[in-house]
Amino acid sequence: MQARGLGAALALVLGVAGSATANDGQTREVQSQDGSFTGEIVGTPAQGSKFAQLQIGTSMQDVQELMDSAPDRSHSYESGKRWIPFYFGNDVTRLQALCRGEGCLIFTSGNIWGGGSQLIQIEVDPAGDCYQP
Repeated sequence: MQARGLGAALALVLGVAGSATANDGQTREVQSQDGSFTGEIVGTPAQGSKFAQLQIGTSMQDVQELMDSAPDRSHSYESGKRWIPFYFGNDVTRLQALCRGEGCLIFTSGNIWGGGSQLIQIEVDPAGDCYQP
């Protein structure tokens, strides 16, 4: 009897905590602006928000202009493609950026010669829990 009550209380707490997050957990694959690759949008941006204006494939400079600011925090990491022989794409490293009050953005960060950066993932999370350095 007591175990049932504990299980019900736990389900209620988890259900309430799960519904309070802004990120609804929905992940969609979206074509880039030029149609050359797909990216991901995790969650649903609020209508009229700055994240709602972003598109997969946008350059980092254009994103900063749309957001009217630089990211609040950022870090880069290797994608693992550095070790593919003769890989010359721009996805050798990635950059994760936190935009407080909106969520996280992930960009390709170029190759060994620099290269351009493009937005490949938008994660809607106003609390900023998506940022994992």
